[in-house]
Amino acid sequence: MKYLKRIADDILSLRLEAFGAVQIKGPKWCGKTTTAEMQAKSTVKMQDPDKRDGYLATVRTKPSLLLKGDYPRLIDEWQVAPLLWDAVRHAVDENRRKGMFILTGSTVIDDKDGEIKHSGTGRISSMAMSPMSLYESLESNGLISLRQLFDDKDLDIDGITSNLSVEQLIFVACRGGWPASLDIKSDEAKMLIAKDYVNIICEEDISRIDNRQRNPSLTRLIMRSYARNLCTLAKKTNMLADISAEMETTAMSTFDDYVNALERLFVIDDIDAWNPSIRSKSVIRTGKKRCFVDPSIAVAAMGASPESLELDLNTFGFIFECLCIRDLKVYSQALGGHISYYHDRMGLEADAVLHLEDGRYALIECKVGSREVEEAAAHLLKLKELVQEANEKREQGKLRLPDLLIVLTGGEMAYTRSDGVKVIPIGCLKD
Repeated sequence: MKYLKRIADDILSLRLEAFGAVQIKGPKWCGKTTTAEMQAKSTVKMQDPDKRDGYLATVRTKPSLLLKGDYPRLIDEWQVAPLLWDAVRHAVDENRRKGMFILTGSTVIDDKDGEIKHSGTGRISSMAMSPMSLYESLESNGLISLRQLFDDKDLDIDGITSNLSVEQLIFVACRGGWPASLDIKSDEAKMLIAKDYVNIICEEDISRIDNRQRNPSLTRLIMRSYARNLCTLAKKTNMLADISAEMETTAMSTFDDYVNALERLFVIDDIDAWNPSIRSKSVIRTGKKRCFVDPSIAVAAMGASPESLELDLNTFGFIFECLCIRDLKVYSQALGGHISYYHDRMGLEADAVLHLEDGRYALIECKVGSREVEEAAAHLLKLKELVQEANEKREQGKLRLPDLLIVLTGGEMAYTRSDGVKVIPIGCLKD
C-alpha cells in the first residue's frame, strides 16, 4: 500500500527538530507506527512476539542497550516497558541532541508501580494522532483551507464543490479513517475494520490495558450507550440508567472505571465546553460532549450500516458531527489549535469552536442537509451578537469577536452568505 501523507508528518518533523524525543499517542490502527517509520532510521518493536521476552529482560538489566541504533530510533509500543521512558530521557540529557527517539503507544500508561521517575518535560514532546481525516484519505479535495480562511476572511469560496454525495459521506463515516481499510477492494470488507476494532477493544484491550479483568458485555453496553448519545451532553446518570436496563447491578464507580479505560485506549474522546463570559455561568452548559475518536466506532457499537443510516438521516446527523469534529481536530493540530463546543440552556449552540494559539477562533455548526443551514447560521450570528453585547457592557477584558462563522455541510457547494457565514462542504476542507 502506498503511504498517504499525513498531517502528523510535518508536526513530527518539527518536533524532532526541537526536542530530543517525541511521543506519538493515539488509538491503535490509526497509523502511528507507519508514520513514525517514515522518519525513523532504526526501529525496535516491543510487541514483536519473537523478541518481546528478550527485550523485556534487557530492559530489566540494562535498558540503554535497546536505545542503540541510528537516530531517530523508533521504540514502538514503549509502554510495554515503562522503564524505557526514563532511559530515553537520560539518553537525551547525556547526548544533548535533537531528534534522537520516537516513542509510539496506543494506551495512556498506568504507572502504578512508579517505574517512571521523571516527566520528560523539555526532553520528550508529546503529540496526538487520530484516524485519517477525509483530506488525508483523499476523499476531501482540499480546495478550501482553514489556514487561508483565517488569514483572509474575504477569501472567495463561492462555487467550490465537493466530490462526495451524501451516500458517499455515509459510507466513509461508517468505514472510518483507518488506514488499513483503504487498500481493501470490496466495500463489505472495508466495513469489517471498525467492527473488528470494537470487538478487540471489548474482548481484549479493555482488560489488557492494566491487567484488570473487565466484562466484555458491559464494555459493549457502555460503548453502545455512548454511540446512542453521540455528540450530545448526555449526563452519566442517564447513560448508566440506559446500561442498567440490561445489566442492573452496574454501579456508577464501575461505569467510571470502564469509561476511564476507554479514554486511556483513545477510544472515547469527549469535547470540553467553551465558557466565555457572555451569559451567566448557570446558563452555559459545561459538561463534556460525548464523542468517539472516529465515527465508525459509534456505527459499529450500534450495529448500524450505511444502508440503515441512509434511511435514518437524523441519526446520521450525529455521526456526521463526529466525523466533522474528527477532521477539525486533525486540521486544528496543524494550526496549533484545539476544539471545544458551546451550548447554553437557551438552546444556543456552536457544535465546535476552533481556537488558535494566537486567540483567533471560529464558531462552527455541522449540518448534513442544506435545509438546516439557515438555523445553524442564525445560531452562529446570535452567538457573535452576544459577544458584541457583552463587550459593550465592559470597559476592560473585552472578548475577541469570532474570526469565522462556518456551517460545515454534507452538501456539494461552498458559498459565503450575505451575512458573512461561510457554508462549506466537509468534502472540500483541509488544514
